[in-house]
Amino acid sequence: MALMSSSTMPKRPSDPLDIIDVDSMLTDEERAIRATVRQVCDDLVEPHVVQWYEQGDLPVARELAKEFGKVGLLGMHLEGYGCAGMSAVDYGLACLELEASDSGIRSLVSVQGSLAMYAIHAFGSEEQKQEWLPRMAAGEAIGCFGLTEPDHGSDPGSMRTRARRDGDDWVLDGSKMWITNGSIADVAVVWANAGEENGGIRGFVVPTDTPGFEAHELKNKMSLRASVTAELSLAGVRLPAGAVLPDVTGLKGPLSCLSEARYGIVWGCLGAARTALDAARRYSMERTQFDRPIAGFQLTQAKLAHMSTELQLGRLLALHLGRRKDTVGLRPEQVSVGKYNNVTKAIEICRTARTILGGNGISGEYPVMRHANNLESVLTYEGTVEMHTLVIGQTLTGESAFR
Repeated sequence: MALMSSSTMPKRPSDPLDIIDVDSMLTDEERAIRATVRQVCDDLVEPHVVQWYEQGDLPVARELAKEFGKVGLLGMHLEGYGCAGMSAVDYGLACLELEASDSGIRSLVSVQGSLAMYAIHAFGSEEQKQEWLPRMAAGEAIGCFGLTEPDHGSDPGSMRTRARRDGDDWVLDGSKMWITNGSIADVAVVWANAGEENGGIRGFVVPTDTPGFEAHELKNKMSLRASVTAELSLAGVRLPAGAVLPDVTGLKGPLSCLSEARYGIVWGCLGAARTALDAARRYSMERTQFDRPIAGFQLTQAKLAHMSTELQLGRLLALHLGRRKDTVGLRPEQVSVGKYNNVTKAIEICRTARTILGGNGISGEYPVMRHANNLESVLTYEGTVEMHTLVIGQTLTGESAFR
């Protein structure tokens, strides 16, 4: 058998982080959408994100939302009402590019589109959709999603926030914790226990200027610092009958929304990993020790090879799930596999990249520690790694280990 000549040998990858050519599986349109989001991030986010992170705030969140709305990023995978109607893969690629800049930026878009907008789009009345979705798609109105409580995160069925009927009105009392966009939101999708006689867990579309609604921004975060995070307080919040989401009852509502957002995380976390890996790769070729670049040492190459392989496998998994979502849909356990694998591998990549940078790895001059810190939040929110482990375990065995 003749060996291939040098003229017929495949060329080295144009992107050293894509050795197996995952990009070849994307369409020209998908690559164009990715390029647009990358350019938006380069122009609007990259010059400022380190400062925002150090401040522990996202002071331009509303301005960013409007800019993202101009290019169709908000609710981009939803149809109608001013939404772009793009594919799940398009949305995933956008999430990856957003989180390559910072997890907080991707969270802004994810909470707006996959939680608040999706809830109204999937379960809202026509009046609710017409009132809110066009403005939210344009970034003119900001939404948040009130599910997690101070004492109930992984067990939302035990929430203490209550909704009671008072004539034709609803009255809400309770609190919600760790709510992205909470203190800048114009509308909150709040989940409350309305009692078995009213369908159990119900969702409510709550304008944030309603009397009794308050949001207090949370400070002193060590992770996801370039993001607005708040605690919501609802004290006798009176809403008209039309505020309830009419087309869903029970935990199906919030859990369906979480599946949408988790799908974006499957892609998004890989952006953080890609940035960290690229920083470590470049640093290793520039940093010299013992009169040679540290990229030439076997242990450094072993780290880079492992990180690169995990990143590429994560991209393949995300793309597979995205293609299925666009054709036949995803089951919850499939989303759990994606979040469980990709977030745990992404945080491992960031931590390993930090070791290549040595002491410089903890410096804000490099993006690695910022991404590693952010992923500590991503590892926990919208389903902890433990919960997704048990979802996968239940699928494998048929036995529930939640209780």
